[in-house]
Amino acid sequence: MGQKINPLGFRLGTNQSHHSFWFAKPKDFSRNLKEDEKIRNCIQNYVQKNKQVASSFEGISHIEIKKQINFIQVIIYIGFPNLLIEGRRRRIKDLQSHVQKEFHSVNQRIYIAIKKIEKPYGKPTLLAEYIALQLKNRVSFRKAMKKAIELTEQTDTKGIQVQIAGRIDGKEIARVEWIREGRVPLQTICAKIDHCSHTISTIYGALGIKIWIFVNQEKG
Repeated sequence: MGQKINPLGFRLGTNQSHHSFWFAKPKDFSRNLKEDEKIRNCIQNYVQKNKQVASSFEGISHIEIKKQINFIQVIIYIGFPNLLIEGRRRRIKDLQSHVQKEFHSVNQRIYIAIKKIEKPYGKPTLLAEYIALQLKNRVSFRKAMKKAIELTEQTDTKGIQVQIAGRIDGKEIARVEWIREGRVPLQTICAKIDHCSHTISTIYGALGIKIWIFVNQEKG
């Protein structure tokens, strides 16, 4: 049997870095980890709730958290101009006060910044959201996967693999369907690979989407 490992964790320290930057004593580590998860969930729930168009997607690629003694800096990497960009300052202040209220911390202030991604369709999280939106709108899964690959090819990536699992098209027996374009060398550590797994709820049950994108290869 093949032993599965997360491609991001497999490459930590070579060409992947952490999305959280802080130091803590062993007894405080779990508390800090839960805080990070709470901040990320809080931001995503706020964006989900305040979307102007119900069918549009969040556009958040990932959230970086940097902790210091008296403040926490949160950087949101965003792919598309959505509600956080429109009316930017007021929206960010609203989000900041919302997260601070949920966080219940007096000693640490939270500061939120937004960075726009130049090539959003080169990020697997945004592609997975795009495919999820297509599947919810009853688009054929093959057509959704092929369109996602076409969008990725515009961003100069070297390869992509898309996999969908579950009761696809409402069939009674769950199955796994996948498609690959170009090279995706999962066992090569110096190959920079972006990966994400995304779950969507449909009327037939939950579907899982996994995407691997081969960005480039470091010479070593």
